[in-house]
Amino acid sequence: MSPVPRLHLLPWCPGPLLRLVCLTGPVMLQVPQLPLLAEGKSYHCAFGSQARPATRQDSWVRCLALSPDQVPPSPEGKDHVTVELSVMFEDVLVVAVGFAFYDCSAVALLAPSAPCTACVSSPWGCHWCPRSHCCITGGSCPTGEVTIYNQNASVGGPRGSQVCPRLGAVKGSPLVPVGVEVTLDLEAHNLNLLGVPLPRLRCVLEVGRGLVEVEASPGGPYRLQCGPHAYDFGASAPQLRAPVYVTVGERWHLDTPSGLHVMLYDCSVGRPDCSRCRAASPALGCQWCPPGCQHHRLCPPGGAPPSCPAPFIHQVHPLSGPPEGGLLLTIAGSDLGQRFEDVAGTVRVAGRPCLPDPARYRLAAQIVCQVPPAEGGVSGPVEVAVGDQPPGVSIQHFTYQDPQLWELHPRIGPVAGGTQVTVTGEELATGPDVAVFLGDLPCSLVEPPAPGTLVCLTTGGTLGEAPLRVQFGKVLRHLTGGGGFHYAPNPNITWAWPRSSFCGGGRIIQAAGTNLDVPQQPRLVAVLELPTTSTLPPGRCKKGCPGVLPDASEPCTLVGSLLECGTTCSAASPALLLCPSPAVPPHSRLRELLFQLDGLHMPFAGPGGGPFTYAPDPRLHWPPGAPPVLKPGMLLHLEGEGLTLGTSKEEVVARVGAGLCVVKTLTPTHLYCEPPPVPPGSLQPAPFVVEMGHVQVVLGPVHYEAEPPPGLPPGAQAGLGVGATALVLVVVLLILMYRRKSKQALQEYKKVLVQLENLEVSVGDQCRKEFTDLMTEMTDLGGQLEAAGIPFLDYGAYALRAFFPGPGGGPGAWPPHHEGRSPALEQGLAQLSGLLNNRTFLLTLVHTLEAQASLSRRERLRAASLLGLGLGGRLELLTDVLAVLLGELVQHQAQRPPRLLLRRTETMVEKLLTDWLSVCLYPYLREVAGEPLYLLYRAIRWQVDEGPVDAVTGRARRTLSEAWLLREDVGSRPLTLRVLPPPTNPPGLTPARVLDTDTVGQAKEKILEQLYKGLPHAQRPPAHSLDLEWRSGVAGHLTLSDLDVTSVTHNQWKRLNTLQHYKVPDGATVALIPRLHNDSPTESCQTPLSGDNAPTLEDGEEGGIHLWHLEKPPEELEGPGQVARHGSREREGATAIPEIYLTRLLSTKGMLHPFVEGALRVILPVGCPPPLPVKFLFDLLDELAARHGLAEPDTLRSWKNNSLLLRFWVRVVRDPRMLLDVRVPPSVDASLGVVAQTLMDACAAPAQHQVGRDSPVNKLLYAREIPRYRELVDRYYAEVRQAPPVTYQEMNAALTKMSQLSVDLDCSGALLELYEYVRLCHDQLVAALEAEPAGQKQQLGARLQQAAALLDNKVTDL
Repeated sequence: MSPVPRLHLLPWCPGPLLRLVCLTGPVMLQVPQLPLLAEGKSYHCAFGSQARPATRQDSWVRCLALSPDQVPPSPEGKDHVTVELSVMFEDVLVVAVGFAFYDCSAVALLAPSAPCTACVSSPWGCHWCPRSHCCITGGSCPTGEVTIYNQNASVGGPRGSQVCPRLGAVKGSPLVPVGVEVTLDLEAHNLNLLGVPLPRLRCVLEVGRGLVEVEASPGGPYRLQCGPHAYDFGASAPQLRAPVYVTVGERWHLDTPSGLHVMLYDCSVGRPDCSRCRAASPALGCQWCPPGCQHHRLCPPGGAPPSCPAPFIHQVHPLSGPPEGGLLLTIAGSDLGQRFEDVAGTVRVAGRPCLPDPARYRLAAQIVCQVPPAEGGVSGPVEVAVGDQPPGVSIQHFTYQDPQLWELHPRIGPVAGGTQVTVTGEELATGPDVAVFLGDLPCSLVEPPAPGTLVCLTTGGTLGEAPLRVQFGKVLRHLTGGGGFHYAPNPNITWAWPRSSFCGGGRIIQAAGTNLDVPQQPRLVAVLELPTTSTLPPGRCKKGCPGVLPDASEPCTLVGSLLECGTTCSAASPALLLCPSPAVPPHSRLRELLFQLDGLHMPFAGPGGGPFTYAPDPRLHWPPGAPPVLKPGMLLHLEGEGLTLGTSKEEVVARVGAGLCVVKTLTPTHLYCEPPPVPPGSLQPAPFVVEMGHVQVVLGPVHYEAEPPPGLPPGAQAGLGVGATALVLVVVLLILMYRRKSKQALQEYKKVLVQLENLEVSVGDQCRKEFTDLMTEMTDLGGQLEAAGIPFLDYGAYALRAFFPGPGGGPGAWPPHHEGRSPALEQGLAQLSGLLNNRTFLLTLVHTLEAQASLSRRERLRAASLLGLGLGGRLELLTDVLAVLLGELVQHQAQRPPRLLLRRTETMVEKLLTDWLSVCLYPYLREVAGEPLYLLYRAIRWQVDEGPVDAVTGRARRTLSEAWLLREDVGSRPLTLRVLPPPTNPPGLTPARVLDTDTVGQAKEKILEQLYKGLPHAQRPPAHSLDLEWRSGVAGHLTLSDLDVTSVTHNQWKRLNTLQHYKVPDGATVALIPRLHNDSPTESCQTPLSGDNAPTLEDGEEGGIHLWHLEKPPEELEGPGQVARHGSREREGATAIPEIYLTRLLSTKGMLHPFVEGALRVILPVGCPPPLPVKFLFDLLDELAARHGLAEPDTLRSWKNNSLLLRFWVRVVRDPRMLLDVRVPPSVDASLGVVAQTLMDACAAPAQHQVGRDSPVNKLLYAREIPRYRELVDRYYAEVRQAPPVTYQEMNAALTKMSQLSVDLDCSGALLELYEYVRLCHDQLVAALEAEPAGQKQQLGARLQQAAALLDNKVTDL
């Protein structure tokens, strides 16, 4: 097969941007063995995708050509385009061949420097018109000019590139001096073909970034002359390569060989003196013409001197050297000879010959010579002579110095190196190259050598002595008297304490280890990450420090992107190192704390491996009111925040003037100190200052009570005595007159006085006891809460508890795939799941279910949870649908008070929002918030268990809830039992802490809690399946029980047995053994009841026997006809005023304060980037408010409170079982409820949270902190608003990652239960889908009916 196309351009030259292609006649293709077609059938051709008619003639196919406007354009940088020419029968390809459409004008445009050569050398058969300067296809040039034919053409006439008008080489030298008018001669060929007369010719030189154009004319055969011109390139280079070409007319280029150029040069550049000017190549024609080097044509007659001036020395280096000589001396100057031979023997240093080095000689500019030896102290100038000129003499003098080494300090350091040592001596700054060595190891200089000292840093070595030697060039010096540096074993730090400090620094860190006196410059360095200017550091901000940059004694250093702040340590002994903690800037995050022990860096390692942390600087202030007036024996009291986060009582220094105020008590919020009894010094009032490391707080002056005024004069005293005597007589007379009437009142007064005295003693004892408990247990609480891990629920259990709270629970479990499920059921569930992936179906389903009047609120919310569970693996779709539904809800709520939006969970969209937050914040709960929330639960649980808890009523001595406060003064004693665990556990005795007032059931719960600390509650054995057995001796085994024959019964009240009842001693051995019969009557006592609802064991004459543990209802204290006499005098006083026990609430609050604050810090992470779902939700609410014109700040705040804090976080705090596998006793649950209520109060507006005398105690408990928490909420909302917006890519990536959590969940049960709701509104849903255009297009109604048919049949079968 061979195509026979014929192409040509129109017979005139188009412009450079116009491209026309014509095809004369059809295209003929020869196709052997082409099949014959039936009558009425025909072939057709296709140029690429453009079909053209075709006719068949024997074995030839005749294709109709394309019109010019149908020809596809050529690709950029190409002169042709190739398309596939195919012969087809209907849609069947018969044969295909490549077919090229070319453009001769593009051939010339693509070769601007040689258009004629490119045209006549192209494979397309293009010809060149030299006078018109265009490349044509076929025929001859217009207007009868000469045509240069393609080199492959068979016609007669000039042909090929050798006939093209073109340039050759530059005639003569291509060197062109600047500033001199010169004429350029270029070789030229075939210029006659350009026509007669010749068109305008111009030479063009590309000089730098500009063009220089000069008129050109023929200068004879084969010669073109560029007119005279003085060129200049204005650069600081000695020469410049300038390409040359010739233009014809206004824009066309004459064919130019590649690389045609001239070389412009400037004699004055790089030749600053006479010697270098005369040393230039003779071809350049440079001549020294003072004051510089110029081309000889620019130098006036007589301006060139016959010889160069005398040498001039600018600089000599170095200026000193050892007496042994051998030092290389560098001499820089001008006119230092035109060749090396001029200075080979004419250099002298201090009057002695200096031998130059030919390899280092630089023409006229530099001489390097080797200094000869001489005596120490010799000094003199450097001289250089050239020819007959007088020698050049340097201003600087060279001195021979004899360096001496006297002392080395220190002489000991670690093997790791890094010790800074100082060598003292004289004339140590000798020569340019000074190197210090310890043995064979170099000691790196850290600063330039000084005449009397050398300071260097040791490198790592080996144990033992290393002699000191210093090398001055090639000369060595040793330490006078011998000796050197001793490499000692490396120091080692085993532990450091304390593990925290304020940002202001200055706290003494004690590091223990070995060889700690070996490092000479030990330092403690904090390596910090600085935040950006717009955001604060990510994470949990444990180490962020608010405030301003502290005034540190040692400034911080920026090392790359990290900041290093350090302090210098001191060795108290070889085993103890004392280091003040470094001060750190605000908002920085601690990456690591390092001990820099010379060259050895060791990370901070506290006891137990805990990290070092920085806490915000403390804030101290006087209590409400003015500073106190000090009286004898009075303590100074200060209030503050975070006082113990970075210091201890022993480290705090308080001063009143120049005297010390001895710190007696330090808590996180209070400081008590004992001031000097008299004002120190002469200052009154005296200034009061508190120092915590480098943190200094000035609290203003304090006043001492003034001394009483001097006594009264004698006359006044006598008068006062007479008046007092008269007054006494009057009083005695009145007493005698009313003696009888007051006798009875006096007796009653004495009774009341005795009662008040008893009450005062009781209250005082109670307050002192509670305060002691507070101070002691606050210290021990942190260590007690260290649990072995956090028992998180897996995602599946978490999702079920979050989506389906309450008694109903989640959907039922279904058999795994292919086990008990029919294929039709599987297919129906798959089709329903596919429909849930459709946005239109989801929105229509929610709207339809909301409109069903037959569904209750609880059923609608359950349907929403089922829907959220089914979409857990497609959070992007759920998020999109939720945004649409929230917009509709806001629009609907616009007719009502907008603040009520999202207040309750009444609609499906509000329930979907709750479930969406639960899923999206699960990673944040696991990674950030889980630990503080678990610590809060553990702290409350530990507090409750440390005090007595009534097993019947559930009331506890240590609680935050007034309703659950044990208002009895129950004496309890802690016991430590040695427990033998169940047989399934490893053998060994485990200590367990209980109270002697605990019932047997309570003791079992506490023992199990301590045996299985950190283990999920579901994996522990239940307490009711075990018995507690007290073992004493070899055969003494006693099974303990809450109720048995030894239980005490009185007036229809039976008391539960306690460890005190069985007289179990401290240190007793007990064992948990499996219970044989699980029929204990105490099972009914596990749920706390009170009053008339107390458990009843058996019927009696008056209603049966009731159980009690620590307290009875007040009306039961007296039996019929007799008075209960079980309490002492203190008990009577205490029960008379039970409100005195409300101080226990404050005690418990004080101990739980850091854990409540820690939980709030992760709930409201001020200063940290917000979680992506929170930022996305808040931005969506802001957008919806702006869209509906709701600009009231209180409205937006209410929406955000209702959607995040009240909807999600209050629930997480209130019920830890949503996230953790733990047991929450009722007393613990009540305290958690108070914390949750505090968070709710922080969300309320100030007008909605007004407290007074009649307010509930639970609200009064945190009334002081509520304003600060409310401010924290506002700051968090403001930071979320100012944070960078979340892009769709970031949000989708996060949602996709969170969707992976639901991959392993089997949602078949949820889908099947959801279908039950779909079936209730099947007809309305189908009608709504059919009414939606998108639903019609996707046939959603039909797909739902198909899924319903499968599910209805198979549900019946199941």
